[in-house]
Amino acid sequence: MLRGNAPAKIDDKGRLKVPNSFRAVIQKDHGAELFVTSLTGQSVRIYPMPVWADLERRLSQVPSTNPARQRFLDRVNFYGQVAELDAQGRVVIHPRLRESAQITGDVDVLGQQSYLEVWNHERLVAKLSAEPFTDDDAKALSDFGI
Repeated sequence: MLRGNAPAKIDDKGRLKVPNSFRAVIQKDHGAELFVTSLTGQSVRIYPMPVWADLERRLSQVPSTNPARQRFLDRVNFYGQVAELDAQGRVVIHPRLRESAQITGDVDVLGQQSYLEVWNHERLVAKLSAEPFTDDDAKALSDFGI
């Protein structure tokens, strides 16, 4: 399970040094192969390849004529690339996605249970301020026993 957050840096070559706590879980449970993508271009999602493959398996059950399926695939493939953790625990964030998500220098890496999400710090703080957790959110989650 990938949870919590950790500050990290993007180096001059566009590589993210995956924080040790996240890297240990990914390598132990899933190996080194990753799929790096985004749905919106606002942040970066890093999926361990077995997690991504399971998502693709479920997506293959959706009819190919479904417009939501096609929009999802268009976006994740536009921003996405297969990557691998190197021996130092780094992964390359390709230029198109780095530019779109404004990922340079210091970033925030959030564990989202089965994948990591990487944010430009200022963009994440603005998102959290603009989208507060509401009573309606709490009610919706309480319907699931949370």
